[in-house]
Amino acid sequence: MAKHKFLNPDTIAKPVGYTHVVEPAGPGRIIFISGQLGLDLDGKIVGAPGDFRTQAEQTFVNLKNALAAVGAGFEHVVKLNNYFTDIAHIGTFREVRDRFIDTAAPPASTAVAIVALARPGALIEVEAIAVVPARAASRTSTARAAARRSKPARTRPNAKATASRKQK
Repeated sequence: MAKHKFLNPDTIAKPVGYTHVVEPAGPGRIIFISGQLGLDLDGKIVGAPGDFRTQAEQTFVNLKNALAAVGAGFEHVVKLNNYFTDIAHIGTFREVRDRFIDTAAPPASTAVAIVALARPGALIEVEAIAVVPARAASRTSTARAAARRSKPARTRPNAKATASRKQK
């Protein structure tokens, strides 16, 4: 499997905790994951009110589960967009995020502080873009296709050939 390229050009200041440029290896499937919040399965915000760490941890668990639903993992993530209601939480965010991503080749990333998220009480939202290698054809369908190619085509006798055989 080809690896994505993670580049930090010498002509741009060295980033902390993210990569400036990620060039996906192809061919592959591009996966877009909607912004995930720190919600449990019942759709309720986790932790006590204002507990950023607990919400961040659940947010990344939700991202992990979304990736798994398409056969992907954090190793396939090439871009994260991160939204906080208070940028002062960025240190805690990085601690949590770094338990999930490859810190040697982190995805491209954007962090934005905003007034509020769509869900009252939510302190963080993270969306992801992943590039996953193209799915290989199943062995059964590959074997069937190979068998079709190797068998001689069945042909129907044409009317003239049938008529001439009957006359003899």
